[in-house]
Amino acid sequence: MKHSHGRVVDVTTLPDLDRRLAAGAQSLAGWRVVGLDLTARGAALLQRSLGQALFLGCEFADGDDDAVRRAGAIVLHDIPGIPVDPYRPTLYAPGDLYDAPRYDDTLDARSYAWSRHGNSPEDTLAMALHDHHVDAALAAWVADRDVVGVMGGHALERGSTAYAEAAALGHALGDHLTVATGGGPGAMEAANLGAFVPDGLDDALARLAKVPSFQPDVGAWAGAALDVVRATNRGRQSLGIPTWHYGHEPPNVFASSIAKFFANAPREALLLEVCTAGIVFLPGAGGTVQEVFQDACENYYAARTAVAPMVLLGRRYWTEELPVWPLLQALAAGRTMEPHVHLVDTVEEAVEVVRATLSRRDDA
Repeated sequence: MKHSHGRVVDVTTLPDLDRRLAAGAQSLAGWRVVGLDLTARGAALLQRSLGQALFLGCEFADGDDDAVRRAGAIVLHDIPGIPVDPYRPTLYAPGDLYDAPRYDDTLDARSYAWSRHGNSPEDTLAMALHDHHVDAALAAWVADRDVVGVMGGHALERGSTAYAEAAALGHALGDHLTVATGGGPGAMEAANLGAFVPDGLDDALARLAKVPSFQPDVGAWAGAALDVVRATNRGRQSLGIPTWHYGHEPPNVFASSIAKFFANAPREALLLEVCTAGIVFLPGAGGTVQEVFQDACENYYAARTAVAPMVLLGRRYWTEELPVWPLLQALAAGRTMEPHVHLVDTVEEAVEVVRATLSRRDDA
């Protein structure tokens, strides 16, 4: 996630463009004009200085795009035959991805299918441009937020005790912080659910338990969740950062904002980077273990002020079933990260560790 230097102006509607031009703007340096029909705006644009302006997926009258380029702007046209907007200026909402009654017809499913077969240079460029712009939107979304991560396995089923505990964790953390997950099903969905629902969590859990898994029917699984969303008043914001690389894991709808990427490696790094208030790791398998040690590596080399707490929830799991804790403890010994690595057994302990760390940071 790169942080921009200098003035950047995103212009995504014609009224906003017209307002800025009418206000006397003489230079469009640093402007990103995205997805607009500019066939009637060429003359007005060419009266201004266009050096360092960027036009993404815009439509121009014949010859105007070349004139705009000659004036110093960069013009990138739409790429035909792709399901996503490669210049997307905002994160996804759940309804953007689940935009059709039948899952196979949704943007989410179509994008996954395209990503598996789109091997042309144009397809590769479109995916890279899409991820770049989602990255920029994510940086804007997390700015000035205290974000805490919840990581855990995708196979956790609704109706299980572990799912309810993950939801309770998200609910408690969401009272004071912005919860972020990998955006998928299982523990990730449960944490986003808890963060989203301000009250009535038990009722939401009972309703979701009727469709325990996204297998064999993603549509039924998502539909049950969307019913809970529609029945919830004043749902709280949280973040999901999934990937089409794991397209068999559908995104959950309880993350109010979704940063979905095609490339998984940068997505994994960004997921850890945005969690400035620390991460709670619930039991999980290969992906969760990878996230534990990727986060440990970041903390191992981090400056004192940049270390974020790591909380492993489930003493027996992390010491016996997958004995990650002894290695993590040995790695942290004598390092700045050592007092920030924790092994706990309850949701309440995990929440207390995160809150205590934030309290000490705020008092510093």
